[in-house]
Order: sequence, then C-alpha cells, then structure tokens
Amino acid sequence: MYEIKKISSAPVIDFAAEELRKYLRMMMPDSGNIKISYEPSAVEGFRLGLMQDFGLDVSDAMSIELDDLIYIDTNECGGIIAGDNPRSILIAVYEFLRQNGARWLFPGVDGEYIPLKKVSAVKYRHLASSRYRGPCIEGALLQQELLDTIDFIPKVGMNVFMMQFFIPDAFYMRRYNHMNNPLLKSERITTTNVIQWKAQCEAEMSRRGIQFHDVGHAWTADPLGIPSVDLPENPEDAITPEARQYIAMMNGERKLYRRSPLCTNFCMSNAVARKKIADYLADYAKKHSNVDYLHVWLADFSNNHCECEACQKKTPSDWYMILMNDIDEALSAANLDTRIVFIAYVDTMWAPLTDMIKNTDRFSLMVAPISRSWCRSLTKDAKITLQPYERNKLIRLDSFDKYMAHLDEWQKVWHGANFSFEYYMWTVHQLDVSGLEVARRIYEDLDDYALHKVNGVIGCGTQRCYFPNGFAHYLFARRMFDMSLTYDEILEDYFSHAYGEDWRLFRDYLKRAEECISFTYLSREESEDLGRSYYYSPTRAEKIKGIYPLCDEAERLIEAHYTSDRRVTTVSVRLLEIHVKFLRLLADALIPKALGNEDEAVAKGKILFDEMAKIEHLYAKYFDFWLLVLNFKGIFEQRFDIRDAEF
Repeated sequence: MYEIKKISSAPVIDFAAEELRKYLRMMMPDSGNIKISYEPSAVEGFRLGLMQDFGLDVSDAMSIELDDLIYIDTNECGGIIAGDNPRSILIAVYEFLRQNGARWLFPGVDGEYIPLKKVSAVKYRHLASSRYRGPCIEGALLQQELLDTIDFIPKVGMNVFMMQFFIPDAFYMRRYNHMNNPLLKSERITTTNVIQWKAQCEAEMSRRGIQFHDVGHAWTADPLGIPSVDLPENPEDAITPEARQYIAMMNGERKLYRRSPLCTNFCMSNAVARKKIADYLADYAKKHSNVDYLHVWLADFSNNHCECEACQKKTPSDWYMILMNDIDEALSAANLDTRIVFIAYVDTMWAPLTDMIKNTDRFSLMVAPISRSWCRSLTKDAKITLQPYERNKLIRLDSFDKYMAHLDEWQKVWHGANFSFEYYMWTVHQLDVSGLEVARRIYEDLDDYALHKVNGVIGCGTQRCYFPNGFAHYLFARRMFDMSLTYDEILEDYFSHAYGEDWRLFRDYLKRAEECISFTYLSREESEDLGRSYYYSPTRAEKIKGIYPLCDEAERLIEAHYTSDRRVTTVSVRLLEIHVKFLRLLADALIPKALGNEDEAVAKGKILFDEMAKIEHLYAKYFDFWLLVLNFKGIFEQRFDIRDAEF
C-alpha cells in the first residue's frame, strides 16, 4: 500500500500530491487507492514538502522563490520528494516519474508515455540551470490548446508562461475565426470570452506555481486613452484630441503607425504621458496581484519613435530608462513589489547613453533578437563594430553576434537580472522541415547565452509547434533545466519514446528531408542571385527533387509502424504521414520558385494551402495552419515576408 504524506502545506503541493497519485496509479494499476494526507512529522511513504522543512540545504539557490532546486531520495516504497519552493516540489514529482520511465513529449494525453512498472529508487539533487524557462503565447489557438500547454510546462521542467497584451484576443480570433482557412466556418469570440479565458489560464498557472509574465506591448496605447482592442474600421477615429497629443510625432504628424495602436510609440519626453503610463501600470499591478512579472515594452516595429524636438535630445533607451524610474516611483508609492521587465528590442537594443534605472532589484532586462539569423549561433571570434544609434534609421541586426555585442554594451551599464525572448517556435520552426536544425540552434544558443550571463529564455511562438514532431521544443525545455545534457542524449530520449526501437530510421528520414529542403534555403540564405529572389537557386531546385523518392521510402517506413501499443508512438508516426504529404506539396511549389518561375510557384503554393486546409482537422493540435499560410505565402509570392514585418 502506497501513501503520500504532505510535510508542507500549500495549494501547489496539494496539486503535486494529486499528480503523483495519478501517475503512480497509471504505472501500477493494481496498487489500489493511494491515500494522501497532511502529516508534517511523517517518516514513511512518499513525503512531499519544502527542502527547508526537511532540514535540507538550499544555499545554492540564489533565490528560493525564483530558482528551482529539487531533491529526491526514494526507494521502492516511498521517500522524500522536495523542492525549495512549492513549484519546485511539483517539478520534482515529475522528475521522479521521469526517472521511473515516464515522458511527456508534447501537450495533452496523447503526448504521454507512462510505462507499466513498479517504481524504483531515485536519488537526485539538482538546481535548474536557468531561472527563466518557458513559452509565450503566440500564433492561433483554442483555449483547450492553451490549457494543455500550461499543464505541460512543469512536466518537462519549465517554470514560466507569458500572456501578451491586456486582452490577448488576436491569438484566439485567428483560431476560432479560422483565418486563412475558408473551408471552415468562423465562430464569434467576444472580448468577454477572452478576458475570462485569460483568467482561467492564470488560475491554472497559479495551481502549478508557474511564474506568470504578463502584457508586453500595449503600454503605449491604453494608458493614454488609445484603445488597443475593439477598434473601429478606421482606428484613427478612436483617437481623441487629448490622446493625440501623446502620440509620437513622425514627419510632422501625430497619428497611428501602420494604423495600429500596438505599433505606435508615444512622445516619451512628455512627462504627463509618462505619468499616465506609470499610474496606469501601478493600478493594473494592484488589481492583478497574481502577476509575477509585468513586461513593459514599447510599441512593436522599429523606426517609429517620436521626432519632436524634445524627444530628439535623448535616445529612446534613455527615455525608456526615465520611464522605468517613473514606474518604480509609482509602484513604490503604492507599496507594490511587482517585478518589471524592460526589453532590448529593435531601437532599444542600443544601450542608454545618459540615464539608467535606479532600483535594480525591481527590474529585469530581456534581450529580444528578433531579426537575427537562426542558421548560426555565436561566432566566437567575430569582430563586431557597432553603429551609433540614429533615430528612425535603423539597419536590421542580422546576426546573433551583433545582438550579443549590443547586449555587451547594455551590460556595461546594467548589472541586474537578464534573460532572453527568443523566436524559435514563431516562424523559424516551420522553416525547418526536419525539426532537427532548430533544435541544434537552441542547443548552441543556450551555451552562448550562458556565456553572456543570460539566465534563461522565454520562447515566443505558436503553442502548436509539434510538426513533424516536438523535439525542438522538448530540447528547449530539457536543456534549460539541465545544461549538462547533450544534444544526442536529448535526441535519443525524445525519438526513442516517440518512435520506438526503430527511432534511428525516423531520425535519418528527417535528416535526409532537410538535405533536400534545407533550413538555410527557406531562411533566405542560399540565393544564387539576390537581384532576382531570396529563393532563386537552380542548384537547390535539383536537391529538392530528391524529396519525391525519399517520401516514397518514408511511406513504407510509416506503414510498417502505423499502429503501436503506445498511443504517443501512433500519433507521432501518423503525424509523419501528414508530413510526407506536406513535403511533396511544398516541393511542388519550391522547385519553380528556385528556378525563377514565379507564377508557377504562386499557383503551386495555393495548391499546398488548399490541400493542407482540407485536412487541418487531422493535425490542428500540433501544427499551426494559420501561421503556415502567413509564413510560406511570403516565400511563394515574395510580396510580403513575415520576417520583414518587424521593420
């Protein structure tokens, strides 16, 4: 008879005990009922609690609230499962189960691999390698997909989730309205729906002790009386004369940039505008006391800062630091200890020259390398000459080296907490037909970030990033939790549980697919004539033709493994069945593109979208069709490329 004894008391520990009971019963269906009780003095059974309550040392955690330190010392009948905070106890429960053979490869019950076995002894003590580890909402999604994502986070050792905007309606609207798929009927989703769903997500995060990061863009709009949702057909009609005075002046006019409040900066030299933002933020923080970190970003896009005479006296980063100090004063006056994240992003990648944050403890710097190449990580011996900041004349930072050089400049004046905001699961992962190249980049980048004292990554990307599989996202989670793990170790761990004993055959298929349709080609880095197209490459066209016989081979491999006694393997293999169809259609469109036959590429691209739209229901939980169209339409038509959208 197994028993679970809670040594410490907290709602997250209650949840951890229930999760341990659930998975123990799944592993050992004949174990009967597993009693859960609160017994601080217990010495038998599985004892869940804070390491401090067991008298265990936690001195290697810089912050017991923020750092996840776990301790497991169990035998076949019970033992200690502990952490330095309640969330860490939950992570320790999943780690105990993982070391007993359990795996969570992607969100939802179909992503679980739970062996039938008696539990065995585990001895393990580990401080998570990075403090900030988790995804940020993006793409198009259903509420259940988001709830499954939140449930997945601690199971793979992550501890953070970020919701963007005050009201994250765009992500839901794309999915429920079936944008980009005219074959499906749209569903009306209201602002009220989204507000309530966000609250539900927050409750599920609290249940698991997940660090809740909130907002990001929007502070340059709503606090100044400029609505960011439910806009009229002409958004300018929503701007009152009072609000218009706070809008950034460009070319002598104060009007919305790209007709979007979220893309419009404000007149940062205007002290009244800064006070409005600071007061609005303090009020928001008071009403949303469950937020662990409030992200205060400026408007999206670049080259859109105010050109009035007063604003031009300082760089945007200097005005940004002044705004942060105004926010700190407002929060301090309200007796609020809310943590604030400011972002080195586009214009503010240039470090401030004259002004700096006064209260370092409240703030964290987040670097967001949005325009870098993801085809390479840091060049260790690169000699980078940084150009001085010139207002509204930014040149794209196209390499990780340049971003890290700018971070070095920031760190000369900023000595507080640092982490990154990366885009691996945004557009980038869909350009990697194997899933192996993005995973390699993540693996290398995490080493480079650690060298620059960047303490973790929040990943901006779709919650449906598991096609052809979830390896890249799995590596993202596991390596941030334990930097000692190698790429090959994580690959074998994932692939062997996803595809079974013949996993190497599936790995080899994906490697060969990438050789045909390379990540560098789809990332616009193989053109043989940039004057014609980013994608003009007759050499690549010949290689792409190799997809067709490879897909024939893959179909035979898939057929031989089509049904498994493990649901996670069946789902993983059948996703590859769809992947084969996708690769054939993609090759049909890319070959004429690489040969310079633009009209044919557009026509074949439309066939790709039409055919994938017809079967969206087969893969929708794992692959973001809305993003597929947005991503690849720019390739086939090259009138718009999503990777140019930030500038």
